[in-house]
Amino acid sequence: MGRGVDVIVWINGTFGAGKTSTARELTGILPDSTLFDPEFVGDALRVLLPRKRLAEVSDYQDLPSWRRLVVDTAAAVLGEVGGVLVVPMTLLRQEYRDEIFGGLAARRIPVRHVLLAPAETILRHRIATREEPGAQQDVDLRVRQWAYDHIPAYRQALGWLTADAHVLDNGALSARQSAERIAEAVRTEAAPVCDIVQTPDPTRETVAAGVLLFDEQDRVLLVDPTYKAGWEFPGGVVEAGEAPARAGVREVAEELGLVLERPPGLLVVDWERPHPPGYGGLRLLFDGGRLPAGAGARLRLPGPELRAWRFATEDEAADMLPPHRHERLRWALRARERGRPLYLEAGVPVG
Repeated sequence: MGRGVDVIVWINGTFGAGKTSTARELTGILPDSTLFDPEFVGDALRVLLPRKRLAEVSDYQDLPSWRRLVVDTAAAVLGEVGGVLVVPMTLLRQEYRDEIFGGLAARRIPVRHVLLAPAETILRHRIATREEPGAQQDVDLRVRQWAYDHIPAYRQALGWLTADAHVLDNGALSARQSAERIAEAVRTEAAPVCDIVQTPDPTRETVAAGVLLFDEQDRVLLVDPTYKAGWEFPGGVVEAGEAPARAGVREVAEELGLVLERPPGLLVVDWERPHPPGYGGLRLLFDGGRLPAGAGARLRLPGPELRAWRFATEDEAADMLPPHRHERLRWALRARERGRPLYLEAGVPVG
């Protein structure tokens, strides 16, 4: 693989699955390959960030700066050396996978996602017998217990992981054998490039139009994007020279296969403040009306862009949407009840 086909091979799996040792072997097999361990990004943040901030999270993956820096650093290393970047890193939270892989897709960097999945009995044996530096009591508490504690989360994540990644049961394989299997899967494309939409990062403020669609119980339709964390409203960025309402109609047709029978009415205009690396801009929500009974059966999701949809009550949406989107929804529903649109700034009504 040369500079023209730069790619990331992301080796996933829970702690103790053999990711790092397999990744080292893989870099000796795949030509033009380089090892990039995002653990080093976490180590740097432990030095750079104030202790107060670090105390607020139990895992550095919970730091938005870690997730952004992993994307930026991987892109920078690939830009420097080209070829194949082999990344051994556990990702058990789907929203973090979405954010990181979506960020890489936005930079036109393809990712081949591989999951090392030994049986749990073998995994526990490896954790119990692996050699770690330091006093035995400290190792048992700091390393082994940490790995054991993540097994339930790994078990829970297996549903989306096995659907998303090329799965390799490496329970009976050495690190070298595992690497050879992965190399073959990459060469033959048995480990395919992740099917995820490419959304280039904005370079300035944007205008986005969302459309609220309701069922007969007045629940609102939400969609789950593959390329970013959190649920969202159907819709997207308004293109140059495009009317926002028309953009909303276009996005609903593209995302869901629904053609709206009437132009949607405006509910909310919300100014979103810049939050680096985002630029903010105007976010509009329109009322697409109540869908006829059985319309859900006709919805068609684009696989690279949306993974799922569901109707949700306002209370249910609070657990699904990021806080700023839920505030926007909350006021849009109030505007719908009152029959007049609202102007918001950062989710707060003005005037």
